[in-house]
Amino acid sequence: MQTIILQMKLSPRALGLAAAVVTVLIWSSFIVVARASAAHHLLPLDIGFLRIIGAGCVLLPWGWWLMRSQRRSGDRVGSLMGLSPLPLRITVLAGLFGSMLYAMLVYSGFFFAPAAHASVLMPGSLPLWTSLLALVVLHDHITRARAMGLACIVLGDMLVGGTSLLKALDGGEVWKGDVMFMSAAFCWACYSVLVRRHALEPVRATIAITAFSCVGFVPVYGLAAYAGWVPTHLDTAPVSEMLFQAIFQGVGSVVISGITFNVMIRHYGPVRSTMITALVPGLSALGAVVFLNEPMSLNLIAGLALVTCGILFGVRLPKT
Repeated sequence: MQTIILQMKLSPRALGLAAAVVTVLIWSSFIVVARASAAHHLLPLDIGFLRIIGAGCVLLPWGWWLMRSQRRSGDRVGSLMGLSPLPLRITVLAGLFGSMLYAMLVYSGFFFAPAAHASVLMPGSLPLWTSLLALVVLHDHITRARAMGLACIVLGDMLVGGTSLLKALDGGEVWKGDVMFMSAAFCWACYSVLVRRHALEPVRATIAITAFSCVGFVPVYGLAAYAGWVPTHLDTAPVSEMLFQAIFQGVGSVVISGITFNVMIRHYGPVRSTMITALVPGLSALGAVVFLNEPMSLNLIAGLALVTCGILFGVRLPKT
C-alpha cells in the first residue's frame, strides 16, 4: 500500500492534474476577489505592491535556504546579491514578464476597465498568445485538434463577456484597460514559454521572479508613494485589508499558483497549460454569480460549454 501511495505521489500525470486544478481555482478566485475589491480602499498599484511584499516574505527566505549548500561550498549563488537562484539574464526576463510587468498591467487595467473585461480578455487571449509564441520560439506544431480547441475557447470567451466587450467601444478610457489586460496575457505567455525553453524548476523560477520584483519594483514604488509622486491609499487603508491582499495576492496568487503553474507547464507544455486555464473565465463568472449575486445568462452557459469543448480538443494527448 505504501508503494502504491508513493507511486501516486510521484506520478507526473497526477502531479500535473493536481497542479492544473489548484492553478485554475486560485486564478478564478483572484478575478472574483478583484471584482469585490473594486469598491474598497486600495488602488491597483497598492495591491500590486502588497502582492510582491506578501510573496517576498515567503519566497526570499525559502530561496536563501535552498541555496545554503552552494554558499557553504563557495560556489557562485544565483544573482541579485543571492536573492535569485537563477542567472541574472533569466531572472530579469522571467521577472519582467512573469511578475513585474504582468502585475502592473493587470492592476492598472482595473483602474480603467471593469473586472468583467479582465475575466474574458486575460485568460481568453492567453492561449492565442502562447500558441503563437510557442510556434515561433519552440517550433511547436499547432494540430488541427488544437486549432479547433483554440477556436472554441475564443468563441466561448467572447460569449461569456461579449456584451461588456461591445460596450467598451462606446468611448471613454475603457479601451486602455482592455489593452492592458491583453498585454498582461502576452507577458504571462512569454513567461510560460521561457519556463519551458530553459526547463526552469518551478520553485526556483517563482523565487526568481519575486526577487526581481522585490528589487526592481518595491523600493521604487515605496519611495514614489512616500514622496507623493504617485497616488496611494496605503496610508489610509485598514490594516486588515492590506494583510488580506498580501496573503491572498502574494501567498496565494504568486507562491502557490506560481509553483503549480510551472509544474503544469512541465507536464502539459505551455500551450496546453494555457488552454487549461481557459476554464478561468467561466469559473470566475460562476463564482461571481454565487458570491457576488451577479445574474446567470444564456451566453454564460453557452460560453462555458464551448470552453469545455475547446479544452477537450486542446489538452488531449495525440494518438500513438
